[in-house]
Amino acid sequence: MDVVAPVRTVRCYANNKPWITSHVKGLLNQKKRAFKDGDQQELRRVQGELRVQLREVKEQYRRKLEQKLQNNSMKEVWDGMKIITGCSSKRGAHMEGDTGKANPMNQFFSRFDHPIPLTPQVTIPPSAAVSLSLPSGATEELVVPPTITTAQVCGELMRLGPSKAAGPDGISPRLLKACALELGLPLQHIFNLSLEQGRVPSQWKTSCIIPIPKKPHPGELNDFRPVALTSHVMKTMEWLLLHHLRPQVRHALDPLQFAYQEKVGVEDAIVYLLHRSLSHLDRGNGAVRITFLEFSSAFNTIQPRLLQYKLADMGVDSHLVAWIMDYLTDRPQYVRLRDCRSDTVVSSTGLPQGTVLSPVLFTLYTSDLKYNSESCHVQKFADDMVIVGCIRNDQEGEYRKLIQDFVTWCDSNHLRLNTTKTKEMVVDLRRPRAHMEPVTINGDCVELVQTYKYLGVHLDDRLDWTANPDALCRRGQSRLYFLRRLASFNICKELLQIFYQTVVVSALFYAVVCWGGSIKKDASRLDKLVRKAGSVLGTELDRLTSVAEQRALNRLLSIMDNPLHPLHSTIYRQRSSFSDRLLSLSCSTERLRRSFLSHAIRLFNSTQGRKTLNSIMSAL
Repeated sequence: MDVVAPVRTVRCYANNKPWITSHVKGLLNQKKRAFKDGDQQELRRVQGELRVQLREVKEQYRRKLEQKLQNNSMKEVWDGMKIITGCSSKRGAHMEGDTGKANPMNQFFSRFDHPIPLTPQVTIPPSAAVSLSLPSGATEELVVPPTITTAQVCGELMRLGPSKAAGPDGISPRLLKACALELGLPLQHIFNLSLEQGRVPSQWKTSCIIPIPKKPHPGELNDFRPVALTSHVMKTMEWLLLHHLRPQVRHALDPLQFAYQEKVGVEDAIVYLLHRSLSHLDRGNGAVRITFLEFSSAFNTIQPRLLQYKLADMGVDSHLVAWIMDYLTDRPQYVRLRDCRSDTVVSSTGLPQGTVLSPVLFTLYTSDLKYNSESCHVQKFADDMVIVGCIRNDQEGEYRKLIQDFVTWCDSNHLRLNTTKTKEMVVDLRRPRAHMEPVTINGDCVELVQTYKYLGVHLDDRLDWTANPDALCRRGQSRLYFLRRLASFNICKELLQIFYQTVVVSALFYAVVCWGGSIKKDASRLDKLVRKAGSVLGTELDRLTSVAEQRALNRLLSIMDNPLHPLHSTIYRQRSSFSDRLLSLSCSTERLRRSFLSHAIRLFNSTQGRKTLNSIMSAL
């Protein structure tokens, strides 16, 4: 590594900004001495000189940052902007501690390390049972494992981020990327040998657990999220195997799993939930009960033996299944804090958070849980699961039975529900509202809430978007502060535009497709923040209405081009047989009329919408 990767010495000053030079530091020390001695004349002289010098060094740092932009060094540009504004996402990523804290954390994060034996309720599917002996008269069929080519290995190595931290094996991704052509052939041989034998080297499976606080002031071990730092060689192989795994399991995926799917994301999950709910409420004399389910360490509780049967049922290659089983079992791990690490290395079983295959394997583990009827459905976003029941005439039998079946399925698959964090929200627009008995899970009543934050969007029990704009305005105000800090450096407009689009717009218009056409009185508050940002940038920016319309049309086109989208058939039924227009949805309530689907169809058919649509297509 020392031969290939250049080594240089960097001096770091923890409390100083990059533009604080030695001369500026000397002036600051002179200012402190003059203040301490009470010499007012010397203090005024030093303050004036310091003011001039600070202006010069900041101007030098600004020119340096703009030069990096011209050289297309976007990572260094982004790091410099975060230093200027103080907008850093790495605060709290490393917590201080000692061995006395690291050891209990290591034991706590591996509390699900021993596989739970299968209960009598769980039976091995006949199609998933692997026969070790051939029937009489049968000939053995040679099963060829998937093959990884040298070009594929070199391509994945070139995609590695050179600034990422090295894994427990100490191999830097900068080295792997710089020597991709030289390492392609030997790594290709090792990868194919590992896949053929169904074995994963222990060093590749070793995880360095970094505890990330879930809240600003964590008080217990469960307030930390264990993120695994693993070998980059292992991640490279995981990406390559993922290309072989996806085509084999595409037929078994849940159509209502909105995570880790192409052209489907958070907005689609929220839009589908709202469309089903509002369409039911539009017919009158009904209510919607929504249960937001929470798991306890969902990834860690996965049982490899059960996953093996499910993958075999899906028709996954036997060599790939054997490799995944060895990948999930006997994983050495240790916890690392800022100044120390745990004394012992424990063995764990499950899907560590932070690896490449973990999210995909979890969706496959839960893919056999599917339910979608006219009145009830289960939709998922990774481990965030929601049960929606459309109640009419107080008939809740199917909804309650679905919840009990879900609890039984969790017990059979050894997934543990956290009933304290599981919440239920009842949307009932009737007057007076009917009394509904709470849902019980494992003897505990699920708490009824009026608002719930689902995938970053605040929903309320009236579906009138009263809580979400307040949260967006608070977040937008804090992001505008960072924008003003950056503008105080006299940064060029191009950098200000980049910062505004990536930091401010992402917070201010988060999931605007879901609520952009449904708010009226709160739109002026958000437009006011946009005008303030425009005054800082010195230009006129797109308001909420135009942003919401363009993104709604983009989302509508994406749904129309994706036959696997759950709303694709709904939009297809609205196509006109005489023209390229879409028929409007029949709506009797204002909430459904202003929802995403109705709003997007009106935009699609309108003249202004046609102009926006043409601009989108020309940009594509």
